Amino acid sequence: MSAPALSADAVSGLSSARFATHLSQRAYLPAWWLEAKKDAFNQFNALPLPTRNDETWRFSNLKGLDLSGFSLPEDPASQIPNHTRFPQTAELVFSNRQLVARSTVPAELAAKGVIFSPLDEALQQHGDLVRAYFQKHPAKLGSEKFVALNTAFTAAGAFLYVPADVEVALPFVVQHTLTGDNVAAFPHTIVVLGPRAKATLVEFFISGGASTERQLAAGVNDLHAAEGAQLTYVGAQHWSANTLAFQVNSIVAERDARVLSLNLHLGGRQCRHESNSRLLGPGAHSEMLALTVATGAQEFDQRTLQTHVAPHTTSNLLYKNALLDTAKTIFSGLIIVEPDAQKTDAYQKNRNLMLSDTAEAHSLPGLEIQANDVKCSHGSTSARIDAEQEFYLRARGINPVETRRLLVAAFFEEVLEKLDNEDLHVALTALIASQFKK
Repeated sequence: MSAPALSADAVSGLSSARFATHLSQRAYLPAWWLEAKKDAFNQFNALPLPTRNDETWRFSNLKGLDLSGFSLPEDPASQIPNHTRFPQTAELVFSNRQLVARSTVPAELAAKGVIFSPLDEALQQHGDLVRAYFQKHPAKLGSEKFVALNTAFTAAGAFLYVPADVEVALPFVVQHTLTGDNVAAFPHTIVVLGPRAKATLVEFFISGGASTERQLAAGVNDLHAAEGAQLTYVGAQHWSANTLAFQVNSIVAERDARVLSLNLHLGGRQCRHESNSRLLGPGAHSEMLALTVATGAQEFDQRTLQTHVAPHTTSNLLYKNALLDTAKTIFSGLIIVEPDAQKTDAYQKNRNLMLSDTAEAHSLPGLEIQANDVKCSHGSTSARIDAEQEFYLRARGINPVETRRLLVAAFFEEVLEKLDNEDLHVALTALIASQFKK
């Protein structure tokens, strides 16, 4: 028996009346966008909440999916938390759904056709381009209801377009921050790289104010790499300790394109992250990476899909979790090789470092192969800290907290070293280290 749909009118602050206000505030945007919002709002109302019978929500804490009491903030916070700084091309900063700061694309890149702007602005100036890539491949890993909620209420979003043969050395940066109790945000990012283009986009999701503030974040990304393009995407979230967060990423790689996506999970009470990678042309490659530090009673739920549509495509997935206290992680990944995708080479691995006897890690890797000439494998490991390594550090006077930090840093380095940008590598290392200074 399916659960009843949770209507918007049952969610204080996200009611039909509030949606009508949200829509009227964006009457200046293209008609197709407003219609998409209306359709999404109706879909959100119609879709049920997940139940224990939903395989895509296996092991998840369904009682924690409480959307009641959240509202849309209208004013930015007086103080904006900042991420670790590093050299960048341009930046957009959102606070409580409002754009509060931006740096523009350098003139030489703008002259080549590079676009980096808030989503609302892109919809006005480049509506056809946005429409061509907006949710081109819908969510299919279980969070369709929350994706619909994002589309209905999204306002704080970013759009990056890099034309053919343009290479951008330094990252583009987007920062989303939430400050206040019972507030919600719905960020949406679209990245489009033309043939043989190269670029990096880094997103930070940060809470301001007290760590106990109850918040809701439901984000969506559409990442597209055309023929021969090279896209690096990094998403780092450090929400409050009482945040319910959803993030759904769609990755598309065409012929000979390479996409590296790395997601860092640190904050939140209960966080679900879905990543769907589609390899559409021969020679396409997807590198799917994630790092998680789970502490206290946090739950991190990660669902992935690697879909090989064309022959001679490759993908590699490596998700690493470090678990402390009574934290819980869930990894469920599937590799699908379609009938025409001969000569596929796909790999999937989930590794869990158990730093507590009471932490809990679930791992469900899987394969669905419909071609007969492929190389696919998957695996999962869960293990405690090497006792000899721990003894070595402790015997040299290093305290237990610093010992854990050093061992987790070593455990994570296999993933971080895949980044070409050393400044970004250092910034993420520092952000991870901050989890051990509490």
